[in-house]
Amino acid sequence: MTKKVKFTNANKSAFYATVRSRVDAYFAENNVSTYANGQMWFKAYFFLTGLVGTYLLILTASLSLPIMLLLAIILGMFGAFVGFNVCHDAIHKALSPYLAVNKIFSFVFNLIGASPYVWNICHNIVHHTYTNIAGHDEDIDVAPGLIRFSDAETVNRVQRYQHFYAFVLYSFAMLSWVFRKDYKKFFQKKIGEHVLTHPKIEYFKLFFYKGIYYFLFIVLPLIILDVTWWQFLIGFLAMQFSQGLVLGLVFQLAHVVEGTSFPNPDTHGNIEEAWAEHQMRTTANFATDSKLTSFLCGGLNRQIEHHLFPKVCHIHYPAIGGIVKETAAEFGLPYIESSTFGAALVSHYKTLRKLGKETYAENKYINKSSCLFTRKVSAAYL
Repeated sequence: MTKKVKFTNANKSAFYATVRSRVDAYFAENNVSTYANGQMWFKAYFFLTGLVGTYLLILTASLSLPIMLLLAIILGMFGAFVGFNVCHDAIHKALSPYLAVNKIFSFVFNLIGASPYVWNICHNIVHHTYTNIAGHDEDIDVAPGLIRFSDAETVNRVQRYQHFYAFVLYSFAMLSWVFRKDYKKFFQKKIGEHVLTHPKIEYFKLFFYKGIYYFLFIVLPLIILDVTWWQFLIGFLAMQFSQGLVLGLVFQLAHVVEGTSFPNPDTHGNIEEAWAEHQMRTTANFATDSKLTSFLCGGLNRQIEHHLFPKVCHIHYPAIGGIVKETAAEFGLPYIESSTFGAALVSHYKTLRKLGKETYAENKYINKSSCLFTRKVSAAYL
C-alpha cells in the first residue's frame, strides 16, 4: 500500500451521526458522565493493587519455587489486566476529564513494559483509523511470514499450520513488546502510511522508562531473590508468556474472527463506505453477557462500542451497546459478536485455518502474480 486511505462515504450514510446523537442523548438524559464512575475506580484500584501486591510478594516473601513460579504467571496476567482496564482508557483520555489524571495512569503503561507514546500512535491513531486494512493497520502484521491475517497477503507452506502454532506465538507478544516492538515502531519512518516525527524528549523517555522496567523486573529481582540465574529466567519468561498470551488472544478475538472483513482500498486509495461503517465490518464483540470477561477485559470484549466511541470509558459500554446494536440493524449493518469467549476462540481458530491451510489448498500463488511478473521482467534484463 502506497496511498493514504480515504473513507469517501459514497452512499452518504447517516449511521454514525445517528448512533452518536443517540448515545449522546443517553448520557445527557441520564445525567451520566462519559468518564470513569465509582465502579471503574474500584476496578482500577483492584488491578493496580493486584499488580503491585503480587510483585512485592515475589520480592519480599520467602516462598517455595513452585509458588514463586505461579505468582510470576499471575503477575503477568495482572500486567495484561492493568493494560486493559486502566492504561487503555487513560491513553484514550477516556478515564478522566482531567488531562493530568489520564497522564498519570498512562504512565503505568511503562511499568508493565510498553511505551504509552508509541502505543498512542500505533493504536489510537493508526489502528483505530485503518482497522484491518493491510499495509496500514500494523496490528494485523503479526509475525510476518508466519501468520496470515488478511486476504490481501500471500500464503506459504508454513501458514498451512498457523491455526495450531499461532496461539503459541501469541505468548511471545509481550516479550517482543518489551525488547523489540517499541524500539522498532519508534524508529520506523512511518507506521502504515502515518509518517513519524517525534519530539526530542520522547527519545529520552523511550530509553529511560524502558530502563526503569528492566531494573524493576530484571535487575532488582536478581539482586533480592535467592535464586539462580536460570531459575529467575524461567520465572521471567513465565511472566512474559502469560501476559503475552492474554494480550494476544484478547486483541485477535476482536478483529480476526468469522464475519470480520479485511477491505482493500481502490487504486486511488479510497474506501467507499463511511469510517463508522468500516468499523462495524472489521470489529467484533465477544462474551458481552459474561460479567467476569467484562471485568477482566476492560471493555475490549466490546470492541464495536470501543471503536465507535474510544473516548467513552469502557465501564459504560454495556449501557450503550444496545443503542449501537439497534442502530446498526436499522441501517442494515453487521453487529458481529460471539456469545462466549470459547465461541470467539473457535471462530478465530477457523479464521486462521481458512486464511492458512484452506487458502493454500485453493490457490498457493494467491496475490503473488505481481511479484512473479516483476521477477520475470527483471530476469529478462539480466
